[in-house]
Amino acid sequence: MATYSAATERYTKPAIFFHWVIFLLIALAWLAIEVRGPKGTDSRAFWSNVHFWAGSLVLALAVLRLAWRLWRGAPAGIDSIALLSFLSRLVHLALYLFIFVQPLLGILMINAGGHPVTLAGFNLQIALIGPDPAARTFFKDAHVLIGNLFYWVIGLHALAAIAHHVVFRDNTLRRMF
Repeated sequence: MATYSAATERYTKPAIFFHWVIFLLIALAWLAIEVRGPKGTDSRAFWSNVHFWAGSLVLALAVLRLAWRLWRGAPAGIDSIALLSFLSRLVHLALYLFIFVQPLLGILMINAGGHPVTLAGFNLQIALIGPDPAARTFFKDAHVLIGNLFYWVIGLHALAAIAHHVVFRDNTLRRMF
């Protein structure tokens, strides 16, 4: 497959910034949930706050990322094979949905449990809905399921970028650095 000019086909600096910061925040949110510790411990309170902050920042940056994408667009796709182009668009759409839906489900889950999402260090409390135990169970199950599914999608996204770099030898991976 032909290589393309990295200078003309690169993502813009803000798009690259949003991509990598959101990735790091998702990794941090995952880490925080994995290491948070048992209920009632200081460790759990600390790591839960880290998780809330990371998720809230993902949502805020997702709004800015989408606005930037709608305003500036993205470089043309590199895939000349129709199926790869379709799969690429499908995965990118799924990833965009994830960075909006997953934080919102987390906020709704906490709210349905009767609590606002409180961001430590700020006098900011996010409450979108009131207490509802049945809804909390639904939102929790959805948050966990979608989170687990999207770790796989994120992995496939990364593997596809590496395949483009190693197998197809195009600039797909370089465009995001």
